[in-house]
Amino acid sequence: MIIRTDSSLLYLAPTDLDFDMVRFHQLLLRIFTLFLNFLPFLNQATNVIITALYPTSMKKERKDVKEAEKYIQTLSKRLALLHLSYAETLTEELGEDRGKQMAVKAIKRYGRYIGEARREEIVEEGIEPTPETFSEGTAFSIPPFGMHSKIEEGEDTMKAYGCVLSELWSEYGKEDLGRLYCFVDPAKYMAFNEDHIQIHMKAKTVGDDHCEFEIRPSTEEEKQIFKEDKRDFSKVDEYLKED
Repeated sequence: MIIRTDSSLLYLAPTDLDFDMVRFHQLLLRIFTLFLNFLPFLNQATNVIITALYPTSMKKERKDVKEAEKYIQTLSKRLALLHLSYAETLTEELGEDRGKQMAVKAIKRYGRYIGEARREEIVEEGIEPTPETFSEGTAFSIPPFGMHSKIEEGEDTMKAYGCVLSELWSEYGKEDLGRLYCFVDPAKYMAFNEDHIQIHMKAKTVGDDHCEFEIRPSTEEEKQIFKEDKRDFSKVDEYLKED
């Protein structure tokens, strides 16, 4: 038979000649060799394309994250301003002491909503609500970026830097009212599991350069304060009451 080609087509045509297996095998070998020689070029071309496209993709991704961070910061500042507006109104109408108590009471309820939603989510997934599993839930989670410049997590502690909320309260010179919002942290943890509480070891609204939290077993007294609405919830996190 005769091997014929036309442009890119390769095919076999039978002839009266004896079938030449040797020549046929030689041709297959040549084709295979050409294919092997082409592989490095194909690999190089692929790498060039990926190299050309990847930075563009990364640049767009960084731009998207930066835009998202900007919006989260704006929303965080509005949240801080909303809290400040309520706290100022309460203290103006009810007096400083009573107004602050009412603001803390409202924040406690706010934290309870968050903790209960997180607990329900975890339990539905068959996970026991413990301090170690709190972060496994997503209900009312804070954004991973935008609200803080950096977060460092340990086994039972956490440090948060560059809190956008505290920076806004500082701009208005209202750290004493702004810090009342921070009682959301012990409230949400006790609503998630009343046997544990998250308290502040440091706080920007108290004058520290960052916020630091500790998770520890809650006392019976703290449990009672959490359960009873008439009790002063600010007593569970004494550090926030410092001037």
